Amino acid sequence: MAGRNRIVHLLRQLEKATCSCPAHSHTFHQASGHDCGRKTDYAFEMASSNIRYGEGVTQEIGMDLLNMGACNVCLMTDKNLSQLPPVKAVMESLVKNNVNYKVYDNVRVEPTDSSFKEAIAFAKKETFDVYVAVGGGSVIDTCKAANLYACHPDAEFLDFVNAPIGKGKPIHGALKPLIAVPTTAGTGSETTGVAIFDYEKLKAKTGIASRAIKPTLGIVDPLHTLHMPERVAANSGFDVLCHALESYTALPYNLRKPCPPNPISRPAYQGSNPISDVWSRHALKIVAKYMKRAVNDAEDVEARSKMHLASVFAGIGFGNAGVHLCHGMSYPIAGNVKTYRAEGYNVDHPVVPHGLSVVLTSPAVFAFTGSMCPERHLEAAEILGVDVSNTKRADAGLLLADTLRQFLYDLKVDDGLSAIGYTKHDIPKLVKGTIPQERVTKLSPREHTEEDLTHLFEASLKLY
Repeated sequence: MAGRNRIVHLLRQLEKATCSCPAHSHTFHQASGHDCGRKTDYAFEMASSNIRYGEGVTQEIGMDLLNMGACNVCLMTDKNLSQLPPVKAVMESLVKNNVNYKVYDNVRVEPTDSSFKEAIAFAKKETFDVYVAVGGGSVIDTCKAANLYACHPDAEFLDFVNAPIGKGKPIHGALKPLIAVPTTAGTGSETTGVAIFDYEKLKAKTGIASRAIKPTLGIVDPLHTLHMPERVAANSGFDVLCHALESYTALPYNLRKPCPPNPISRPAYQGSNPISDVWSRHALKIVAKYMKRAVNDAEDVEARSKMHLASVFAGIGFGNAGVHLCHGMSYPIAGNVKTYRAEGYNVDHPVVPHGLSVVLTSPAVFAFTGSMCPERHLEAAEILGVDVSNTKRADAGLLLADTLRQFLYDLKVDDGLSAIGYTKHDIPKLVKGTIPQERVTKLSPREHTEEDLTHLFEASLKLY
């Protein structure tokens, strides 16, 4: 394919290093005791929401709220979902159990700082003692932010937003319980302490990352995913795919800098580690087996149920290991959208869905990172169905890139950034929007420059 030739031409010069990640050779070092003089971390921490999974399990949410002693519940969703069975099922359970609640249904698909602030203002007007989010990542992330700032009424909006855009202050105060009911199989937001939004001033995504904002409980009911249109299922699934791949190939936790002087300063995204590896690898196996079925047949309950679980598994993996370049580069891709409107999304504004913005750069990214942990790139390609027995380590990244390109072609993905409205003249702006995303880009297993980012965006203009 022409896309492969472009990748080879732009990235072969970057494929000369050998694997240098101790953790990626499955040899993990742990220091004996905390040494404040260390440059890199020596420990990792696993955190996740409690998860309850099962067909029809949404009916239990009213009982959960009674068990919590809830008196005034904030139910957040968006206007489309408010008319669909997932929200109706939640409301029926609340009414059946005589739970008092108020609905906020003005969540924006791909939220912004402005839409976050509107939800926060709603939350501050009432005295809510429990929050319930019913929707995809946009709804769950918005609800996390509303809960956070309602519980910290004196905080300025940028206080908890990730540096360098925000101040990145630690969250010390307690939040109210939050129950997340995901309706897409993608973001894994029901498992993580991350809330992402478009910062309109910079036209780039940023977010809040703290274990303090993770949901108390995720109610994962696979019946809710049966209502996803084909392209929503595809783009959600691409987010799962990249969560798994990026967390599995991320910089190892014990090579991440700096070593935190206090455990409260240890970031939620810590780098690849032995426990996250298990979740990420298993999620990738499910994606390989079930994603095409789930996209192509909305009534394939088994496939859609498996993808819902894969979203949870990948969420636990990346929620602690982190992601890297695909996600870091995706934020300006989504934030600088011009006129593109994705099929299957009933919105009144141009939008590049998050999963699509992430996956479009994946062939270029993994061709670039392949030299730093070739065994993991080869394993990922093998899980996705390719024979790697005769592949040289030096070609690991290129093989995974080709594997991903074919996977995207089979699932009818737009032909690169040019197909969603970008040209080579937009690349400086996209690079500029990637630079502030150091929370994730610093977890790339390979160091990179602005010139490298330019090459990666160039290589992503066309996929096929």
